[in-house]
Amino acid sequence: MMRHYLKEEIPSVPDYISIRLAAGLSRKSPEAATIGLKNSLFGVVVYADDMPVGIGRVIGDGGCFFEIVDIAVLPAHQKRGLGHLIMQRLMQFIHEHALPTAYVSLMADHGTPEFYKRYGFEASLPPAKAGMSLRIV
Repeated sequence: MMRHYLKEEIPSVPDYISIRLAAGLSRKSPEAATIGLKNSLFGVVVYADDMPVGIGRVIGDGGCFFEIVDIAVLPAHQKRGLGHLIMQRLMQFIHEHALPTAYVSLMADHGTPEFYKRYGFEASLPPAKAGMSLRIV
C-alpha cells in the first residue's frame, strides 16, 4: 500500500513539467519553469512513498494579489483526495498570509469549477466580472 504525504516545497523543474503534462495541463518550457518556480510564494508536492505525484503553488505579490496555480495530480493517483490535500494546504497559506482586501484568483481547467467552490471560489461571470487570459506561444 502506497503512503501519500505532502511536503511544503517547490517541485523540481522536471517533476513540475512531467506532472503538469500527465495531468493534462499545458506544457511549460524548462526555461520558463526554472524562472517561475523560483518566484513562487509557496508550493507543495504530494508524494506516494518517495515519488512525486501531485503539485500546487501560490504565486503573486504577497500583498494585494495571490493566485493558485498548478493544481495537478498524476492520473494513477487521482480520486484519492490528493487534490483536496493540496488545496487545503494552499488555502491555509492564503489565510495565514493574505491581508484584508487581498484578491485571490485561479483559473480552473477541465470542468473543475465545482471542486474549487468548496474553498470559497466563485465563477467570474459577465456582466459583473469577466475572467480573461492571454497565452504566449
